Amino acid sequence: MTHKPLKILIALQYYVPHRTGLTLYVQRIAEALAQRGHEVTVLTARYDMSLPRDEQVINGVRVVRLWAPLRVSRGMVMPAYPWAAWKLVQEHDVVSLHVPTLETALYAVYTRLLKKGLLITHHGDLILPKGAFNRFVEWFTFQLYLIAGRIAPRIIAYSEDYADNSYYITPFREKTCTVYPPISIPIPDPQRVEALRDQWLSGTNGKARLIGYAGRFVEEKRPDVLINALPIIQQKYPGTKIVFAGQYKLKYEHFYTRHHDLIRQYQDSIVFLDLITDEQEVANFYAACDVLALPSDTECFALVQVEAMRCGTPVVSTDIPGAREVVRVTGMGEIVPPGNPQAFGDAVARVLDHRSDYVKPLAEIDAVFNLEKTIDHYEQHLRNAFETARKTEDGGTR
Repeated sequence: MTHKPLKILIALQYYVPHRTGLTLYVQRIAEALAQRGHEVTVLTARYDMSLPRDEQVINGVRVVRLWAPLRVSRGMVMPAYPWAAWKLVQEHDVVSLHVPTLETALYAVYTRLLKKGLLITHHGDLILPKGAFNRFVEWFTFQLYLIAGRIAPRIIAYSEDYADNSYYITPFREKTCTVYPPISIPIPDPQRVEALRDQWLSGTNGKARLIGYAGRFVEEKRPDVLINALPIIQQKYPGTKIVFAGQYKLKYEHFYTRHHDLIRQYQDSIVFLDLITDEQEVANFYAACDVLALPSDTECFALVQVEAMRCGTPVVSTDIPGAREVVRVTGMGEIVPPGNPQAFGDAVARVLDHRSDYVKPLAEIDAVFNLEKTIDHYEQHLRNAFETARKTEDGGTR
């Protein structure tokens, strides 16, 4: 039986060219569904005034951006959102809602009133830096999520490990299923990889190694743990450097500024690349590093781990729900307690000592984390949400 294409509305605050694991996740899902013939629309914030007004089409995906004059913590407030969302929900069969976000309850109400399908994808519990206001934002956002969680027939989490430990998922564990994130990365260019290694290791001895870090320089990801682990690694591998690929001067968080003294102390051993937007250069970065570090205190999954592994680079990750999943199922790295520079440094040294023992063939990684399998699962869950809503419209029950 051939199913008719779906009209899918995807809702999230930030979309490309904004670049985080979440936006890459949604972009890959949206574009893959569009390639399969579905009509896909993304409703998002015009977070940068240089972006096109209203609508554009990106790789077959219709993108609707709304004016966002006000920022609350990491969220964007869009005055026209309630009306725009109401209109677009009417035009589509199913809403793919990516949480946490301030608009969660809005879609719960709209999809219930209009009898449209609703599928929630949970991208991680909201955990903000210290402060009374941030605690209020966390609480308020969670209350909005609870409303949608009661209505949605299905919630998607990244892994069973994260779902079993998430305070967002706990009230709805019975309706939560897991789908690994969509991972896609080009094959590294060997000549470019060697050129990068020569550049970053210039002036060091033959024992120096490169430790990669891919992500924002923010408190929850704990790059300070990695920097503090550097002297432990350098005892065995003198001259070793950390290469940071990601934003480090952020308007909404001042973690980088608070660690100026630490950064200055090790400035000769740290390379800041800022955000890399070219996919090929991202792959070359991973391949140029001897190991990728993930020292986070909280992490839903971290797509960068699988991307690095697909480029032949093992990972050292903290032993926290979600983040430890990738190393657990592949064996391509080490898992260590969070917030412990000594343990982290020792683990990195162990991987460097026996690196070839950790590296797995690409076919093994692809057998577990496969883009087409992920899209297949997503497509089926969206169709199920649509059919559930249609049964309700015909007089059934959810």
